[in-house]
Parts: sequence; C-alpha cells; structure tokens
Amino acid sequence: MENSKDVRGRIIIRTSVIGIITNVFLAGFKAVIGLLSNSIAIVLDAVNNLSDAMSSIITIIGAKLGSRRADKAHPLGHGRVEYISSMLVSAIVFYAGITSLVESVKKIITPETANYNLIDLFIIAVAIAVKLVLGRYVKAQGEKANSGALIASGSDASFDAVLSASVLVSAIIFLLSGISLEAYVGVVIAAVIIKASIEMMRETLNDLVGHRTDAETSTRIKSIILEEPEVIGAYDLVLFDYGPNKSYGAVHLELPDVMTVDEVDLLTRRVQLRTYKETGVVLAGISVYSYNTKNELAVKIRDEVQKTVLAHEWALQVHGFYLEGKNIRFDVVLSFDVAQKEAVSILLHELKDLYPDYTIQIIPDVDITD
Repeated sequence: MENSKDVRGRIIIRTSVIGIITNVFLAGFKAVIGLLSNSIAIVLDAVNNLSDAMSSIITIIGAKLGSRRADKAHPLGHGRVEYISSMLVSAIVFYAGITSLVESVKKIITPETANYNLIDLFIIAVAIAVKLVLGRYVKAQGEKANSGALIASGSDASFDAVLSASVLVSAIIFLLSGISLEAYVGVVIAAVIIKASIEMMRETLNDLVGHRTDAETSTRIKSIILEEPEVIGAYDLVLFDYGPNKSYGAVHLELPDVMTVDEVDLLTRRVQLRTYKETGVVLAGISVYSYNTKNELAVKIRDEVQKTVLAHEWALQVHGFYLEGKNIRFDVVLSFDVAQKEAVSILLHELKDLYPDYTIQIIPDVDITD
C-alpha cells in the first residue's frame, strides 16, 4: 500500500509533466504566430509559456529532492527544498516579466505594424481555453498535494489566460479599426507577470522565514488537547514547518498538581497520537504547568493577579499560574506593541505593591498562535 508521501510525489510529477508538454506546444504555436504576424504581444506570450514550462521542470526537481529520506545530516528530512524550488519558479516568472516589459517599451518607442489574420485569432482563442483548463487543473492538484509550487503554477496559468485574452482583444481591435495596442497590452502583461511573481516570492519567503500558524490548525490542535478531562489549559503552542505536510510542534499543558508521573505520561502519549492522526502535526515536545487544586489562597491570588495584569492592553493572557509557599510564578503573553523587559518591569512593580512579602516570577511569552 502506497504511503501519502508517494502519492503526493506522483501527483506533483504527473501534473508538472502535463504542464510542461502543454506549455511547450502553446509556446511553439504562439512563437510562430507572433513572428509571422510581427506581434510583440504574442511573442511575449510565447516566452511566458516557456517560463511556465521551466517552472514545471523546477517543480519536479524540487519535489524529487524534497522527498528524499531523512539522513544524519538532515534528520528532519529535505522538505524545505520545495520552498527553494518555489522561489526559483518565482524568480523565473519575475525575469520573464521584466524581459516582457523591456521589449514592450521598445515597441512603444519604435512601433512596428502587426499583421494578424483569422487563423491567428483562432489559435490564440484555443490557447486561452487550454490555459484556463490547465490553470484550474494544476491549482486543484496543487491544493490536493499541498504543493506551493503547483498552486503558484496553476494561478500563473490562469493569469496567462487572461493576458492572452487581452492580446486577442487588441488583435481584434487592430483588424476592425487599424489601431495597434499590442505594445501597450505587452506592458500590461509584463506588469501582471511581475506582480504575480512578487506575490509568489512573498509567500515562499514567509514559509522559509517562518510565519504565524493559521488559526484553524492551532485551534484544532488545542481543541484536541482540551478534550482530555485532566487538561485545564493548553498554551504556548509553537509549530515548526519542515516542508509541506511535515510539521513539528511543542505545547504546554496545565494539569492538576495531584497527577502522578505515570498519569501524565499516558495523557501526553494519547495527545500526541491523536494530534498526529487528525492534523499530521508531530507534538515533539509537551511541557507541563502545575495547577493549584488544594490551596484556596491560590485561587484568590490568581484572580487578583489576572485582573491586575490584564488591565493592560498589551497583556493578552495569563497562564501557568502556581502558588508555592511565598512564591508566585506565572507566564504572560505579550503583544508585539510592547517591549518584554519594560512590560515585565511594570507588572513586577504593580504586583510587588499588592504582595510585598512574596517572590514573584514572571515569564514573558510571545503571541505566537491564536
């Protein structure tokens, strides 16, 4: 029985091969038509198809390299190679856009009359239909395989259909009125290509640099954890992305201070297994906060501490509170609008006024996930 990684790899390669073959044929037809009709817009459209074919080749290479097994030098696998391949695809699209812009501007400065015929228009119309179908197919397969490179290629193909439609419209206008707009259409094509490439780069850079986990995933993981009756709270969830469909995580669980080590062990194993089955995220680290259950004074102080801390807009959450003798410790989640050192200093000063006889330890946390 095939595993999900094999199925994913096959989807990416098959879809990319279909994209390569389709784009090479479209590029050939458009190049011939563009040269025969002396149309810069059609020639640039052909160049754009060639860049799409190249993008598909890079996507295949990235998928192959990214699917290699983990080794001693790369114990978490090679999945992030796919992000690099997506960046290369974006760079190629960006280069095609800049080249198209330069050539179009040249044609505006030194215009040349195009020479279209009905056969040219028919072939362009067919190319538009093919690109629309290809774009929807590639994007759907990319979403199915969770491949950023395929999703980007699919979106780019849909853009291409719109751009080819603008070429067709300019050709029809020329045949009907003799007004040549193709060089200006070429500028529009170039601008759209450049904009799309920059957006692709931004998304891939976010994957490489690290970005906030989507609220749906973080909320789902926390809800799985909180379904365990012993768990009072789940905090400080951090997810680490090591490639498509390969995420590791760490979380703090707030548990009653009467639980034994073997009970905690069984609980954390259940949480890890269920989280992986339902979300694909490996919870590689689970830490524990102890929750006062036998100290009435702790309840009173906890409520007062929360009220004092959360009175500040930049204090988003208090958790991990524990009272042990004359020692108070807790974590506070701070917004990005305040410096951690300054915030902790303010809170310590306020709480020391309330509890001068207590030692207070405040651990500042970053607002990482929803």
